[in-house]
Amino acid sequence: MPRVKTQDEKFKMMTETPVGKLIFQLATPTVLSMLITSIYNMADTYFVGRINTSATGGVGIAFALMALIQATGFTFGSGSGAYVSRLLGQKNNERASQVAATGAITAFFAGLVITVLGLLFLDPMVRILGATDTIVPYAKDYIRFILLGAPIMCSSFVLNNLLRFQGSALFAMVGLTAGGLINIGLDPLFIFVFHMGVAGAAIATIISQFISFCILLFQCTRGGNIKISIKNFRLKGELHATIIKNGFPSFCRQGLTCLVTILMNNFASVYGDAAIAAMTVVNRVFQFLYAAILGVGQGFQPICGFNYGARRYDRVLKAFAVCLKATIGTMVVLASFCLLFAPSIIHFFRDDPDVVLIGAKALRFQAVAGCLCPITVLVNMLTQTMGKSGRATVLASSRQGIFYLPLILILPPVIGLLGIQLALPVSDVCSSMLALFLVRGVIRELRTPLSPVVAESGDTPPADSFNEDFSMDS
Repeated sequence: MPRVKTQDEKFKMMTETPVGKLIFQLATPTVLSMLITSIYNMADTYFVGRINTSATGGVGIAFALMALIQATGFTFGSGSGAYVSRLLGQKNNERASQVAATGAITAFFAGLVITVLGLLFLDPMVRILGATDTIVPYAKDYIRFILLGAPIMCSSFVLNNLLRFQGSALFAMVGLTAGGLINIGLDPLFIFVFHMGVAGAAIATIISQFISFCILLFQCTRGGNIKISIKNFRLKGELHATIIKNGFPSFCRQGLTCLVTILMNNFASVYGDAAIAAMTVVNRVFQFLYAAILGVGQGFQPICGFNYGARRYDRVLKAFAVCLKATIGTMVVLASFCLLFAPSIIHFFRDDPDVVLIGAKALRFQAVAGCLCPITVLVNMLTQTMGKSGRATVLASSRQGIFYLPLILILPPVIGLLGIQLALPVSDVCSSMLALFLVRGVIRELRTPLSPVVAESGDTPPADSFNEDFSMDS
């Protein structure tokens, strides 16, 4: 068990521990958490793929709904978490407790709204999500149970984010790992032993999410973390507005994922269930690759939040530089593996020749463009955690909205199935270029040693030290 730290000890750790050591300490559990979460998301696709191609497509249809639930959870999770980390950096613990409770409880009720509306309009929703006639029954069986778990899932995302932003990534990892392992164990039990099919996969997911939620809630009472208490909930427009403003980039990122998944499913349905199944597998595989990058970025966020709140801008810059180098190197290795073994990877999930043919080409395109994704992810996390919500929102909207939406609407009618396979990789390249443009001003601001807010801290190294710690050429 990790040793319990007080909030003062956490502040000292976040602002004084050497940056490289601190990143390794915080990023290791977040990377593992993200990979495990990704694996148990992939587990549904793998086990359902043993049924048939239409069942695999049904899980892919549900991915859009999962993205909406994640968008809701991450909005309140990132919004309250980023705010909490800055408040803890300022040693304003009472306000931080109010923000944490308000974010977690509001997310639960937001999830409840999704449950009610989703169940009331289940039939038309499945059609809108892109289901074909043969996929509809599988999609409905899966989505019905996912909707029931929406409030718990939304709240779990908030608790996970709150723990991470407080520098307790290891505590968060325990909850996510337990849920992931349980999901992987329950999937074959419900699908094949109890003969529940696609519905069994969804039930396994909800049970594992509930267990994960209970563990995360318990973890919030340990290790000097902020305890989630209903007495700290504040129904104040100003507080909710701040949380939503901070979390809006996450809502844009995940909400647009929901929208573009719907569009992709609808365009792919023209080419049959195999095309939907293939793109479902590619999305799951790339989410696994993306998980490693997100894990490093999530390890970076509390370092950024605490040190930005404490006005240690030198440490913010150094942490950003170290994470950028590590994530680009990791992604190049993972992408190379996908380029070499793309057909085998797709075949692992579904042995339909049409699915393998379509999916292998899409995965290779995505692997090449994915090498630039760390730039977009880390710049987005830097600007969001610093409270620069305007730039963070533009960047969060760029990959799935500003670039992908026009591409998915234009390319498939012009070049057919190839347009569906190319749309996301091209948008990845464009969004990374935009990230490089947007981050220049932020880095220039953090490097300025004589700006009023930097000079006030009195402990910022000279500008030359910044130049040694961070270079855009590295």
